[in-house]
Amino acid sequence: MNAQLIVVALVVGACAVYAAWTLAPRALRRHVATALLRRTWPVGIARFLERQAGTDDGCACDGCDVGRAKAKTTARGEARPITFHPRPPR
Repeated sequence: MNAQLIVVALVVGACAVYAAWTLAPRALRRHVATALLRRTWPVGIARFLERQAGTDDGCACDGCDVGRAKAKTTARGEARPITFHPRPPR
């Protein structure tokens, strides 16, 4: 086989896996991540899978503000501050 064909096949395969993971429903990703955690993985991949397996929220945030979100948790009815993020200059 040609080396170029092998490289192209690997890139296309990686893109297909990425697209399937990104477009999959949250429940399916959580189930797959939990199943994959039964094996031994490098530290970076294991952290990613643990983060995916442990999220139960229904938002599409994917953990972008995990540290501050827990600190802002209040009882029902209490006012919570809103944080506005300005757009970067063009």
